[in-house]
Amino acid sequence: MPSIPAHYPPPVQPGEFIATEPLPPDQRIDVGVLFVGAGPASLAGAIRLMQLLETSPQLKARLGECPVAILEKGKYVGAHLLSGAVLNPSAFRHLFPKLADTDFPFCNPVPGERVSFLTSKRAFPIPVPPTMRNHGNFVASLSQVGKWLAARAEECGVTILTETVGMKVLVHDGRVAGVRTGDKGRNQRGEPLPNFEPGVDVVGQYTVFGEGTQGHLTQSALEHFKISRAQPQIYALGVKEVWEVPQPLDAVVHTMGWPLRLGKAHREFGGSFAYPMGPNRISLGLVVGLDYADASLSVHDLLQELKTHPLFRTMLAGGHRIEQGWGAKTIPEGGLAALPEQLHVPGACVVGDSAGFVNVPALKGIHYAMWSGIYAAEAIFAALQAPSDANARDPLSAYDHAVRTSFIWKELAAVRNMRQVFHHGFVAGSMLAGLAALTNGRFPGGQCPSLPDSAHPVSAGTRTYPKPDNQLTFDKLDSVHAAGNRSRDNQPNHVRLATKVPEVIGEAWIHMCPALVYEWGPGAVGARELVINPTNCIHCGAVTAKGGRLTPPEGGSGPEYEWM
Repeated sequence: MPSIPAHYPPPVQPGEFIATEPLPPDQRIDVGVLFVGAGPASLAGAIRLMQLLETSPQLKARLGECPVAILEKGKYVGAHLLSGAVLNPSAFRHLFPKLADTDFPFCNPVPGERVSFLTSKRAFPIPVPPTMRNHGNFVASLSQVGKWLAARAEECGVTILTETVGMKVLVHDGRVAGVRTGDKGRNQRGEPLPNFEPGVDVVGQYTVFGEGTQGHLTQSALEHFKISRAQPQIYALGVKEVWEVPQPLDAVVHTMGWPLRLGKAHREFGGSFAYPMGPNRISLGLVVGLDYADASLSVHDLLQELKTHPLFRTMLAGGHRIEQGWGAKTIPEGGLAALPEQLHVPGACVVGDSAGFVNVPALKGIHYAMWSGIYAAEAIFAALQAPSDANARDPLSAYDHAVRTSFIWKELAAVRNMRQVFHHGFVAGSMLAGLAALTNGRFPGGQCPSLPDSAHPVSAGTRTYPKPDNQLTFDKLDSVHAAGNRSRDNQPNHVRLATKVPEVIGEAWIHMCPALVYEWGPGAVGARELVINPTNCIHCGAVTAKGGRLTPPEGGSGPEYEWM
């Protein structure tokens, strides 16, 4: 009988994260418009909304002392932001037309491009696919981009509440009315400590969910309002390091092939990247689809193995991984058909990675996220200006219309099957993806079906990995420390996961996690139970994709990225 993670669902009750009864008035904060998550989508949207409100002083005054607010669960804006990242600057230019590209928080323009196919010992150059050409784009640290955008937002008058998690969606009179924040200062048993602070209701006229990949409140809101997807969202896990090196990297480098196995039965899809971040830093990472079959596959350890390849060993020679220079995050890869069939619910919009705006073959999503935030801001501004009776006529449908008629939709439609065709294996998938690119998505036509990552069976694996030398390669515990993780040891567990599972399922979850969150407890083989170490968690979201459910920990917990 196949071992399928989805057969062991997490202990989550329907509607558990929906609040319909308001808290007392002394536990309520009123804002005009609320953005949840301080990523590029929310920050761009908040900035754009404040720019529009400056043209309508009466409307801005009507929204109160705090017309636009952002909740951010990290210790600071950027603490939980991680991406490659090669950026298309179009959204920056739209928001800040008076600034030059040199004023933006970019490391450098893309100096050139190389793509290679790897075997265990050699790298074979291949032509750069059209989707991966980056002329006119820039290399950046997404964490630094977030900090820069946050500063611009606060200059506009946006209120940013850091170390504040959205735990429940407030639903009043059939529409989203804001969010309920999580408690602070509880122990592992959920009991209040002397510094206990209860959550509050943050109430706004409109709410924007921009929580990034695997958004907790986004999932809850879509489930509550019964918004489905034509195809399930599927994910990849990216693990990344930043190195300081003596020799500059002269191009954006991508690879495919080794250390992944190419056969159809393995279902191993992904590749690596190395980006120059100024004259002496390299951003290096490996991204692997989470529909793989081998329970012993560990993306973190595959990245360590990748660095032993002559291509990367030469690139990193004489260098070192910087402090707070490691992180991991999931990436939505389902494309157009995996977007919510409606991008808004009554009173709220879904933007950025929370919706799934990622172009997998182009390896781009940040500018899509920012533009979706801009479109949401413009739709909300129009809704706020409309008469009250117009608000009953689904005013946020204008956001859906803006996205569906934008370049985002057109570009995602052209690549709608280019991730799914790799379910046929690397060779057949590469041929089909090439035909899809040549025909601008018209081949193979329609939409290729897919399954959730957790619905694919996993089998016992035999992978082994190099022993870390603590110079070029590192173990997971060292890497968690390099993420700057500062989670309080005695806070409640925020990871929902079935712990009494077959051996192969448990092994898959243990190896999958890049941060050593899961391990076997004592007991005989076949009767053991998983133990969860939540303070190790860096909130990558992989467990949600592969059969569990990540909920927000106490505000301020998790990684503290700087250059990721």
